Amino acid sequence: PGCSVKSLMLIPHSCPTLFCSIKEHDNDVPQLSYLSAYTNSSCCLSQFDYYNSMLINTMDEDGNYVELGSEFLLEENEHFNNLAVNTQQSNIQVPTNVYNKDPNILNAIYNSEALNDVFINNFQKDPTLTWQYFGSSTGFFRIYPGIKWTPDSNGVAAFDCRNRNWYIQAATSPKDIIIMVDISGSMKGLKMTIAKHTINTILDTLGENDFVNVIAYTDYVRYVEPCFKGTLVQADLDNREHFKLLVEELHVKGEAKLKNAMKESFKILNEARANGQGSMCNQAIMLITDGAMEDFESVFEEFNWPERRVRVFTYLIGREMTFAQNTKWIACNNKGYYTHISTLADVQENVMEYLHVLSRPMVINHDHDIIWTEAYMDTVLFTTKAQSLLLMTSVAMPVFSKKKETLSHGILLGVVGSDIPLMEVMKLAPRYMYKDGKKLKPKPNYNSVDLSEVEWEDTDEKKANTKPCPEVSLSPFPSLCSFGMVLTKGHGSRIFMGNVSVEEGMILHAAQTSSTKTYCETDIDPAHRKYTQLQAAIRYLLGKEPDLECDEVLLQQTLFDAVVTAPLEAYWNALMLNDRVEPGIETAFLGTRAGLMRIMRYAGVETRVAKKFLTPTDKDNLFTIDHFPLWYRLAVENTPGSFYYYPTNDKGLPLNISSALNIHYHSNVWGHPDNFMFPMKTHTFFMLSLFDYQAMCKNSHHHASSARPLLSVSLITAIQRSCHSYTTVQKFGQKKVEALQPCDTAYPGFMYDPSIREANSIIKCGRCQKMFVVQQVPDSNLVLVVTQADCDCSHLFISSDYSVILNICEHNATVKCNRMKSQKVRRRPESCHAYHPKEDAKECGGATAIFPSLFLFPASLLVSLVLHRWT
Repeated sequence: PGCSVKSLMLIPHSCPTLFCSIKEHDNDVPQLSYLSAYTNSSCCLSQFDYYNSMLINTMDEDGNYVELGSEFLLEENEHFNNLAVNTQQSNIQVPTNVYNKDPNILNAIYNSEALNDVFINNFQKDPTLTWQYFGSSTGFFRIYPGIKWTPDSNGVAAFDCRNRNWYIQAATSPKDIIIMVDISGSMKGLKMTIAKHTINTILDTLGENDFVNVIAYTDYVRYVEPCFKGTLVQADLDNREHFKLLVEELHVKGEAKLKNAMKESFKILNEARANGQGSMCNQAIMLITDGAMEDFESVFEEFNWPERRVRVFTYLIGREMTFAQNTKWIACNNKGYYTHISTLADVQENVMEYLHVLSRPMVINHDHDIIWTEAYMDTVLFTTKAQSLLLMTSVAMPVFSKKKETLSHGILLGVVGSDIPLMEVMKLAPRYMYKDGKKLKPKPNYNSVDLSEVEWEDTDEKKANTKPCPEVSLSPFPSLCSFGMVLTKGHGSRIFMGNVSVEEGMILHAAQTSSTKTYCETDIDPAHRKYTQLQAAIRYLLGKEPDLECDEVLLQQTLFDAVVTAPLEAYWNALMLNDRVEPGIETAFLGTRAGLMRIMRYAGVETRVAKKFLTPTDKDNLFTIDHFPLWYRLAVENTPGSFYYYPTNDKGLPLNISSALNIHYHSNVWGHPDNFMFPMKTHTFFMLSLFDYQAMCKNSHHHASSARPLLSVSLITAIQRSCHSYTTVQKFGQKKVEALQPCDTAYPGFMYDPSIREANSIIKCGRCQKMFVVQQVPDSNLVLVVTQADCDCSHLFISSDYSVILNICEHNATVKCNRMKSQKVRRRPESCHAYHPKEDAKECGGATAIFPSLFLFPASLLVSLVLHRWT
């Protein structure tokens, strides 16, 4: 079984509307069952106390708890990232812009009270669960376990669950959105500020499965990002933030001509649909203006009627209502919704209306689609513990009303979900049965990357993989491998399995095992949580804890490794006792696929250069749940009997030598500029382009048309064999640290060509010539460079002739533009809810639908034109 949803249940309260449950069956496939009830008209609350996560444990000047701020017991919990939580009670977070005593809020909170017991029962049944929650369409967020919500520095709780990807993806089907904003002269001042905020709020409601573009119009059509002209781009975090920066630079001028911009928007959407691009589901235009004054009916007749495949949502900006009739008419006659936004405080709730409209077909059809989000860093709850951030995915599904009398309205109540750390997903796979890639490290701007972007296409077609997804079925996931776990084919299919008795294997006490590998499940029974993995394994093997659920295959393999490697420690000891350890060797070590390690230190911690190496804090060089260390991979994936060297991260650049046995050696031969340039000149190494989509760059102009180097003059030293590389960067003339911002970067990597055994050449260095010889060191990945020492070539490293090498991280604008607008071959969600014949499209923002009479519509246009000339 893969990732299953374990008993995430929502049940009706005494005064509910609808809740649903996800039940885990014997075949581990989540099944849906629906529990519905109808809201009693008498169930309307004006007073109801609840635990407000912002106010709990807060007292007034008299020592009394403030309203909604009763005593709420909180205790630090290691399972929840050492945050102070209450595992016996959920509580409620309400954004600052939502009134926390609004009757609609109180009713919805009351109706969801029964979730508290459900959340507790779920956690008791499955202690590996993390956060469970319900996000209401009214704006509140019920979270379990309960926490104390910390506002920002201004005392504002800006978090709105309706802007989170799990809510957006569960509440609506994928969508293509064109945002049209009026930047004519009449939009100056507060109107433009409100319009920009409206655009940003719309962008916040988009997710990985959505596509978007932003057009500003006056008497001509202007794409806010020229790179995206005539197309749709994926609404991922990077693109959304890019749009926000560009929107801030918009300035008002000229006269508004809506018709041309509307035609351009329809053309983009129609072409995307015809070419199989974009979401291939919902399509909508968001019109943000202070008035529509043209005869635009002909545009809809040409591009959208009678099918009305594209919905049009209109946002009238400002206090003036003169143009309200026209703006309403546009929305109501294109299955959209009209809202009037007169202040910044109105923006959030008015923008959310479009999500309710797009969810109507799904709600009317009673489709509880389960969605999985892309991998992301949860920075909301853990802002004070950034060092412990984890990658996670969320599973969620919509909750809606099933009342027959409101069926055509399609009332979405909210979204229920749970977070799943990717570590928990990885534990489901037998990690010791296959090799793994590099560890996922938290970065300040973690971006989801399409799997096709990380495939390395070999020009010789020996290793090229043009398939859009690896040979792993990830059917529960909505898009192309929104979280992909790649298993190498063949590796691990044959392993040594020795029959070792428990008594023999008790030598395991003297060895070191991976602290993050799961030998035994210690989370299920609270009595077992006090044990480390090694303690749990030993107690299980000795029969002291027969109820423990342990991986017997992995344990047997670990015991076998412990027995067959035991003589090695005696050999290492003998070398030391007989003074046969060569100078400079600090550590000898051995690691096995099961995670067992043996380490011999030949130098004390005071004298060791690599003080961190193979200590518990050295995650790069230890076996962990999500990666095998580089020294292990270099040794097992290449020719037996060869030695593979690479520098570690500690100061002084000590070497690591990987082979059947492992030795840690300290040397200072690395890093001289000449020693790097010579192999490049003889083509012992060849250059290829690498891309970093998680990079941080110096603050610069953010348009895709700009390009600036990321680092000052740098030198790269690469030792590379096969497809593995380790890069050491030395910086010369480093400037004062500047503020960095997320960006994409392109930089050169250097691949070693083993076919060149020896080469020699000359470099002209002004008044002298420098002779050198480059020779491959047999049975290793080392290259020996011998140079003439009496000729100084250091001035070459500030020459523009070598800028392609020295500027190793250059902000490549062309790469950025191409990547941001690229249309990857994506596996879209299996279901699309864009239309339902029972939908009541007359619910479009007014009490009744707007139908322009033969007299009223031209008259309103005339008034609009006259008034516009006076503004």
